[in-house]
Amino acid sequence: MTESLEARVRRLERERDEADRRYNDALTQLDGAVPRPAALPDPPLPVDDHQLATLNQAWNILEKPPAAAGIRQKIATIIWRILSPYLQRQLTFNSALVDHINRNVEATRAAHRKEVEAAAALRAQTEAVAGFHGRLIIYLQQITAYVDTKDRQSSGGSLVLNAAISNVAEGHAKYRESLEAREQRYESQTRAIAAAQEELRGMMGIAQQAITALKRAVAELQLTTPAAPPALAAANTARATLTPPAFAPSLDAYKYVGFEDQFRGSQEVIRARQASYVPFFERGRSPGERGSITGDVLDIGCGRGEFIDLLKARGIPARGIDLNHEMVQVCRDRGLTVVEADAVGYLVTQPDASLGGIFAAQVVEHLEPSYLLRLLDLSFEKLQPAGTLVLETLNPACWTAFFESYIRDITHRWPLHPETLKYLVTASGFTRVTIEFRSPVAAESRLRRITVPENADLALKDVAETLNANVDALNARMFTHMDYAVVAEK
Repeated sequence: MTESLEARVRRLERERDEADRRYNDALTQLDGAVPRPAALPDPPLPVDDHQLATLNQAWNILEKPPAAAGIRQKIATIIWRILSPYLQRQLTFNSALVDHINRNVEATRAAHRKEVEAAAALRAQTEAVAGFHGRLIIYLQQITAYVDTKDRQSSGGSLVLNAAISNVAEGHAKYRESLEAREQRYESQTRAIAAAQEELRGMMGIAQQAITALKRAVAELQLTTPAAPPALAAANTARATLTPPAFAPSLDAYKYVGFEDQFRGSQEVIRARQASYVPFFERGRSPGERGSITGDVLDIGCGRGEFIDLLKARGIPARGIDLNHEMVQVCRDRGLTVVEADAVGYLVTQPDASLGGIFAAQVVEHLEPSYLLRLLDLSFEKLQPAGTLVLETLNPACWTAFFESYIRDITHRWPLHPETLKYLVTASGFTRVTIEFRSPVAAESRLRRITVPENADLALKDVAETLNANVDALNARMFTHMDYAVVAEK
């Protein structure tokens, strides 16, 4: 509810009166707390030196007896010889004592002068502080009257100012109401657009299903056509013989197992690297929820079965396939469900919409383009709705990955740029497709920028800036991420 102008004026007056009361209370407390000048003691009395002249004259007690004649002289000489050593010691003591007293008298006189000066300065400072406190109280008492005169001077325009403030507040309230209405309309439009996008995504999925059905019908039609002439059949057979398989088995199986161990990393390293992919296959697996994903996750090219171990540890059913007989045997010996088969041949035998996810790490770069396209089409057909496809591969856009890793493996067939693989996955029917870059090149392996002192000349700074720009450009090409993964959802 908007406050009226009269009510606002009364409220401001109450606030002013309350502020005046608090000010007067504080001023009273300050006046009562002003310290009064303390009674300072007088400096000590000066040193008592009225006996000093007598001591300086009487300290020498060692004087020979006056000369005499006869036996008296002899007796006096004997007595003097006996007493003079003791009198000499007393004389030495008297001399040291008198010297000590004279020295301390001078020091005591100097100290007394300092004490007199300090007492005078302290008394003057105390009086100055007391005077300042008095003038401060007088000043604070005058502030109230001064502010009152200013308040009376401005009181004539206070009503006009309050009215203007009220108008501004009312305008601001109306503006806020307008913004809230616009925001509600915007949210409504956003929800409508999101609903339209979901509807369009569903229509695209239906269209993709229709395209898949047409492809299947064409394939069946080709199988039912009459046999080709013998010469044409022979040519087709020869062409098929020359076409290399998806994975050329030119390496002995046990050799490639050793290659994996040496260059790709141990099972612990691969398991740690692939652990971050597990959450993608946990989505949509709410127990008992209608339409939730229940099918197995298929690990294509499972190798030693590291990712299958990770999925089983999270309660996600998983199986794998691999062409390498030795690796399949290693997985089976550990109790994993792994089949020795190629990806396309295996997926053709699976029912449509039967798999909960498909995972392939460092596999697609081994495939011929035609085989890869067929694999992507089959992956879309065999995945359940909302099923996830994850394809990890080397990043050829990173020169370090290409020259250090890609060309090292002689079974690699085709480097796939991240945008290329994303497009192929999207063209196969997947509507939610993203790229995640993995394994960044270590900072110490990248080119380093240079720094110049602040006081360097402009020419040197320009050279350093140009060089650093070139370093950044090279790092963006050569030293980015070694791997990437295309993550798609059906």
